[in-house]
Amino acid sequence: MAAGKLIRVGLLGVALVGAAFGGMHYWTTGRWMQSTDNAYVRADITAITSRVAGELISVEVHNNQAVKKGDVLMRIDARDFEAKLANARAMVAAAEAAITVNQRTQTMQGAMVEQAAATLNAAQAERQRAQKDQTRAQSLVREGVATVARLDVSTAAFQSADAMVSKGAAGLKAARSQGSTMEAENARLAAQLQAARASEQLAALDLEATSIRAPVDGVVGDLAAKQGERINAGLRLLSLVAAGPRWVEANYKETQLTRVVVGQSAEVEVDAFPGVKIAATVESVSPASGAEFSLLPPDNATGNFTKVVQRVPVRLALKPPPELEAKLRSGMSVEAVIDTRPAKG
Repeated sequence: MAAGKLIRVGLLGVALVGAAFGGMHYWTTGRWMQSTDNAYVRADITAITSRVAGELISVEVHNNQAVKKGDVLMRIDARDFEAKLANARAMVAAAEAAITVNQRTQTMQGAMVEQAAATLNAAQAERQRAQKDQTRAQSLVREGVATVARLDVSTAAFQSADAMVSKGAAGLKAARSQGSTMEAENARLAAQLQAARASEQLAALDLEATSIRAPVDGVVGDLAAKQGERINAGLRLLSLVAAGPRWVEANYKETQLTRVVVGQSAEVEVDAFPGVKIAATVESVSPASGAEFSLLPPDNATGNFTKVVQRVPVRLALKPPPELEAKLRSGMSVEAVIDTRPAKG
């Protein structure tokens, strides 16, 4: 009996000591640790689509293949786009030729303006001479030296010279007006050339888009395109999982975020690699709960209301060891723990 009593007392003492240590650990550490198993490895995934429609003449990659930025993933029949580019270039050449012709015509028109101005000057000089001759004839008629017929001839000559001045002024005005019209036509042709060059650039971009290339380094996944298919612009052809760093998206209950701030240390364990602890850091906290970003956000202002604890995504930056970094796959399940203890000092 005495031995049994000693054993019971000893076990009780061990239990009390264990409880004390457990309580101390909870008070100093455990109560600050916020954990969740609603967490997953994430990576940048790019949906590859086509800018142009056409027939796929080749698919250069297969599922799970690693590719580099700029590698050709697939090709679209380019013959239609080559013809469109050739037509656009011809339109540019035609517009440039029209501008050249108009500029040369402008040069000729400038010479015609100078000619019209010279003609007007000559007509004005002739009118001035005819006017002086008429004045002399009038004086001679008054003095009785010349006949009235002489005055009539000089008057007719003056009227003819005056008409030639009017004609020369009209010709100069018409020449200058034609020059202004050509200047406006030159502006129109310049705009037409700009539009033709823009069409050429678009045609060149469409031709370039017939070779669909990888925008980043990554791994091909979910390949849906098949050689020989006719695809439309914007159709998803495959997904490209970027080769950049991985992170963890941990969906914490809103009640767990009281002390969570950016920069706190964390630790994660990926289900695929049990027992391996990976250091992490709180990188950011979502500005809204996951429900707010859903396709049909809940409207709690209608119908019966049932309070549900919301979850808010927290992004954790990972610091995996080199041998594990290449093995992490987007979507892997994770258990995450954030240390929310206040910084010392």
